[in-house]
Amino acid sequence: MVNLALTEAAAEKAKSLLASSPEGHTALRVAVKNGGCSGMRYELVFDGDLRDDDDELEFHGLKVWVDPESATFLDGITIDFSDALNDAGFKIDNPAAEETCGCGESFKL
Repeated sequence: MVNLALTEAAAEKAKSLLASSPEGHTALRVAVKNGGCSGMRYELVFDGDLRDDDDELEFHGLKVWVDPESATFLDGITIDFSDALNDAGFKIDNPAAEETCGCGESFKL
C-alpha cells in the first residue's frame, strides 16, 4: 500500500471539484506520468474505474486511487491545497525528489 498523505484542505477542495465533475467519477486518481520539465509529472484526475491492482485510500471522506506503477514514485508525498492569491492550487511535497520544476508539477528522483 502506498504511503501518501492528503491534507484536509486538499480533500475538501477535491470533494468540491468532484461534485461538479462528470457523472460516474467517484474518486481522485493520483498518478505519475513521464514528461514535464524535470522528467516526471504528477497527475491528479477524477476517475470512476477502480482497477483490481489499485491502492484505495481515503482521506477526510475522499477516495484516492493509486496505480502500482505510480505508487513507487508517490511514497511519502503530501498533497495540500492553497488558495493564496499568488499561489493557488494543489501542492505536492515529495521529500524523495532530487529536483523539481518551478511550477511544482514535475520532478526527478
